[in-house]
Amino acid sequence: MNSIIIDKDVTFEKLSDDHRTSVMDIFNFYIENDFSAYPEEKLNYDYYDNFLTISNKYPALVIKVKEKVVGFCFLNSYNPSSSFKETALITYFIDKDFKGKGIGKKALKKLEIEAEKIGIKNILANIASVNEESLAFHSNNGFVKCGEFKNIIKKSNKEFNIIWMQKKLN
Repeated sequence: MNSIIIDKDVTFEKLSDDHRTSVMDIFNFYIENDFSAYPEEKLNYDYYDNFLTISNKYPALVIKVKEKVVGFCFLNSYNPSSSFKETALITYFIDKDFKGKGIGKKALKKLEIEAEKIGIKNILANIASVNEESLAFHSNNGFVKCGEFKNIIKKSNKEFNIIWMQKKLN
């Protein structure tokens, strides 16, 4: 499988069935330990098929450091209507042991490059209002708040908002 080298240690590889276990283990960590993944309970490995399906016509990548999967990222449709074809949702999760090392920023940049190749001009992110780290990351990387749904989610007996952020690409 071809890896795309971003720097000497971080590479991106097209999301495939080979990555099922690693991706789901990373995602399930966030389900069980914080509010960045919205499900309340750990998901089985079959859930990975949903990631492959929704990202089918979009960039969808695993992130590797020295051949170890340390995260995943993808874009998917905001709305299936063709009038929204220039807008995509972004998803990324980085292994807890690799956060704060610039990998998320590299993933965002890689997805932006790939998005522009397929005509995407707007990237949207929906973020839990209690996820201050993600809100700061997106703000620091060119996203602006464009909406907020109040108290629409409850996880771990905590009610919170979903904040929408948008980044316009060139």
